[in-house]
Amino acid sequence: MGTTQFQFARKGWRFYLRLLSILLLLGILGVLGALMVPRTKLMPVEGPKADDFCLQDPRDQNKVVLSDLLRQNKAVVLVFLGTECVLNNQFLPVLIELHKEYSPKGVAFVGINSNSQDSRERVAAHARQNAIPFPVVKDVGNKVADQLGARRTPEAFIVDSSGTIRYQGRIDDQFGIGYARAGRPTRRDLALALDEVLANQTVSVPRTEVAGCCIGRVAKPKETGRITYAKQVSRILQKHCQVCHRPGQIAPMSLLTFDDAVAWSDTIREVISEGRMPPWRADPRYGKFRNDCRLAQEDKETLLSWINNGMPRGDDNDLPPPRRFPEGWKIGTPDLIIQMPTPFDVPAKAPPDGIPYQYITVDPGFKEDRWVQRAEIHPGAPSVVHHAIVFINMGEAYPSPMPGALLVGAAPGETPLDLPDGFAKKIPAGAKLVFQMHYTANGKAQRDQTSVGLVFAKKPPRHSVVTAPICNLKFFSLLDRIPAGADNYKIEDEYIFRHDAHLLSLAPHMHLRGKDFLYEAIYPDGKKEILLSVPHYDFYWQSIYYLAQPLAIPKGTKLHCVAHFDNSAKNPNNPDPTKNVYWGYQTWEEMMIGWFDYYLDDENLSRSGQDESSSIFQDHRKKGIGVPQ
Repeated sequence: MGTTQFQFARKGWRFYLRLLSILLLLGILGVLGALMVPRTKLMPVEGPKADDFCLQDPRDQNKVVLSDLLRQNKAVVLVFLGTECVLNNQFLPVLIELHKEYSPKGVAFVGINSNSQDSRERVAAHARQNAIPFPVVKDVGNKVADQLGARRTPEAFIVDSSGTIRYQGRIDDQFGIGYARAGRPTRRDLALALDEVLANQTVSVPRTEVAGCCIGRVAKPKETGRITYAKQVSRILQKHCQVCHRPGQIAPMSLLTFDDAVAWSDTIREVISEGRMPPWRADPRYGKFRNDCRLAQEDKETLLSWINNGMPRGDDNDLPPPRRFPEGWKIGTPDLIIQMPTPFDVPAKAPPDGIPYQYITVDPGFKEDRWVQRAEIHPGAPSVVHHAIVFINMGEAYPSPMPGALLVGAAPGETPLDLPDGFAKKIPAGAKLVFQMHYTANGKAQRDQTSVGLVFAKKPPRHSVVTAPICNLKFFSLLDRIPAGADNYKIEDEYIFRHDAHLLSLAPHMHLRGKDFLYEAIYPDGKKEILLSVPHYDFYWQSIYYLAQPLAIPKGTKLHCVAHFDNSAKNPNNPDPTKNVYWGYQTWEEMMIGWFDYYLDDENLSRSGQDESSSIFQDHRKKGIGVPQ
């Protein structure tokens, strides 16, 4: 290499070294500058903006303006509420506690009622009755519900101070379709989202699914169509729904009118499509029952087609006459009403072991045998009466419900005693009646004075009806338990008939861990017949299954009951999957009872007291135990 070339190369290298040094210095200065500049934490944005609104609370006529609340608070919780939805009302105490917890932290709560079927007067009465401490406003025409995209009650939204929707969904998961675990949510969704908003953090779960009733939006039904309310739908509702869906009955909403059906149409579509209503838990492959309330497929298709095609009203002249129901009593006007002699005060909060069962004895003063064809229990305070049973007591030292002593019961899903002509239950002369009362506190102190109405047979019956239980004596005697975490624990037992008889009804009973229940007849010749299968037992809807026709039971037949229990975390009703569970009377304990009604073919045995009930009772006495309740 020549001298000139060498000098040129040296100058080139110096140039690149100087350039590299300058760039490195600039990089270092940039980093230092960035470190010296204070960072500003940006507010997370998870959703769209909420439009402003001005709505009125019908209790005091005060106007609620969203923009005013956003200026005055760190966040606003908007909760869509109704007056009749069961899940909605179960969550009200939870909302009241959340309001108490978060209002001091700068969070405002507003209830919004967008249901077309809820008048201003009804909204005000419902808010007062439940002592809701925050505004509950009426969203006429469901405009706010539409803007926010709300679909159900109760559905919650969190709007931050900038007007951004940060959360939409459920309050938590302690109540849902087919389960309830009050006070034991697995996740406090609304509370956790509020904590994150108040901490200026991104909401980790901004959307959750909501269980509840569909908001009854304003609709414009068609006037005419192939399927109309007047011609077809009204008749289906009369036959299958109105026995429960009318004022004063167990269902929360009424379905007596066209307007009722339109307002609840979205919920009707959902519960019919999912098979939740009418409530019937029996497997249709086994047995025929006279109280089977399932909708025929044709009726389902008719209702769904009517809803999907604009809900035409039709001509009112095509309406059927209103269905007439007995006033006050499903059994008709009782011949005699017997009431608990004194009221029982149910506390607002139960003690840790629950409210003990109450046994109230009443002397009806019968001087001769009385035959009861129909009987119905009327709880004085239905919201705190978990169940009630009236037993016939012949002077035992304690109210032992021996087989044959059960007169009538009342629980969600259970129907009154209503026997056909020629059938009746006997209350012997001199017998007393014992009210067994199971109370559950619901946060509000109440006073109960339950009564029972009796309708007597007009003439001596052809058949004396007896109610008896099948239960596993090892489980009943606390010698067996359902292991912690077991998801399909089997308990079974059977009874052998000692005389020819006829079976009338079946009524499985378990508590919160009950999974399925099956009745099977094993005849003397070895033939087996499944009489009833309940594949998805529902503690909150305990039905009595009345056979379509009395079933002949030859002497020597075994009535076999098989139950399975889910004591695992997979069961949303499970109070505590980590504990072994024993027989007990409170709902967090367990039972396994296969109740059944029957009569003996030889009525002389029945009337002389030498019947199956005596045999079952003697079997239990020999083992030194009473009979379960």
